[in-house]
Amino acid sequence: MKITSVVANNHRRAFEVATRRGQWPFPYSKADPSPSPTDPIVELYIDPELAREGFTYVLASGAEGSVMMDHVLDYNEKPGYMRDLLLHNLTCEALDRLETTSLSKREIIRRLGTSPAQFYRLLDTTNYRKSVDKMLALLQVLGCEVEVTVREKRSA
Repeated sequence: MKITSVVANNHRRAFEVATRRGQWPFPYSKADPSPSPTDPIVELYIDPELAREGFTYVLASGAEGSVMMDHVLDYNEKPGYMRDLLLHNLTCEALDRLETTSLSKREIIRRLGTSPAQFYRLLDTTNYRKSVDKMLALLQVLGCEVEVTVREKRSA
């Protein structure tokens, strides 16, 4: 997700990051190094070296830090991002299990009741249009037991 603008809001003590899909705050306290009243931000820019998916800031002390858009989305717990992160983790686990299974790919496809093209789409880590349901089915065929845990959020 490309950043269109980033502003340092010293009143809120947060970066305000804007993309085409919305605007999100990212507190100074989550950045490393953290800006402070004694070490303020002197330069802030969208970093082309980070493919405009991150921004860099320079403090008065000369310390420099960068923040990726993924960190901003993770901090704000954007639901779509959290779903994509879950799908990515499930896909990585399936790829690891696929290397160690004694089942042939043809047998896995048969057990899933799907096409070879769909099977390979499930294994694509960049494909986020697949369903969590199909990923769970694939992991079950690969001999995994998946548990979902719901708990109170830890305060950061």
